[in-house]
Amino acid sequence: MNVQERFDKFVKDSKRVLKVSRKPDAQEYRELAKVSAIGVVIIGVMGFVIVLLGSLIGL
Repeated sequence: MNVQERFDKFVKDSKRVLKVSRKPDAQEYRELAKVSAIGVVIIGVMGFVIVLLGSLIGL
């Protein structure tokens, strides 16, 4: 498969994805934002605990 064929396949696949994709409604957007915010908070708390433990141990 040469470069031109791979590029053509990429363009074809991209068009197919854009055709079947849709804009999320308000409820779906809120749920996505909520899950993302929870993930950020969890990662932040984990980082804080690691730094806190490191400072208590003296690293």
